[in-house]
Amino acid sequence: MRKTLSFLAAFAIPFLSQPAFAEMELSIYGGTQSAPHSRVSGKYPGTGANYDALIGWEGKSTAPPPYYGARATWWHRPDLGFGVELTHAKVYAPVAERSALGFTRMEFTDGHNILTFNVTKRWNDRFGNFTPYAGAGIGVAIPHVDVTSANGHRSYGYQVTGPAMRLTAGAKYDLSDSWALFGEYQFTYSSNKAALPAGGSLSTDIITNAINFGISYSF
Repeated sequence: MRKTLSFLAAFAIPFLSQPAFAEMELSIYGGTQSAPHSRVSGKYPGTGANYDALIGWEGKSTAPPPYYGARATWWHRPDLGFGVELTHAKVYAPVAERSALGFTRMEFTDGHNILTFNVTKRWNDRFGNFTPYAGAGIGVAIPHVDVTSANGHRSYGYQVTGPAMRLTAGAKYDLSDSWALFGEYQFTYSSNKAALPAGGSLSTDIITNAINFGISYSF
């Protein structure tokens, strides 16, 4: 984890040392998010037994707490920006699949939170009020680990579980000089290793696919 944080610091320092940017853009969004199957493995709490299975994650974007995200982008040039973004995604293990492994709960649902430093490219003044853009980011996963084993051991709290990245492509529509609406596709990937009580552990790589709709304010 120290290596991951050192890498993020090295990535961020050149951006933070830049002179004041010409434009700042704040964006919030919601939408629909899914997560394909991935393998879950680790040590079972209290016994140390190995477990391994393919889990068909469920996203449940509109169930409380809903899926959402926010980002800030500093446009260093009219077409190039740097920023930070937090996505509050969610994944649930289906009842039958988690039960087969001996868990009564297995979910990251008060956020499979992805925090990244982004680089974004946009194409201004080519399509009227529409501005296409694409971006990429690297960072960390900070999920709320909610896992309970059948023998009563529970993990319930936020953990920094590993590195993460995102890719985004979309377009915004200007309502005024300051306000805009946007729609986008977003992909995230994270490699997670969570600590469970009584010597347990959980490792999984999680991918999310999302269609986002939001509003942004520039100043």
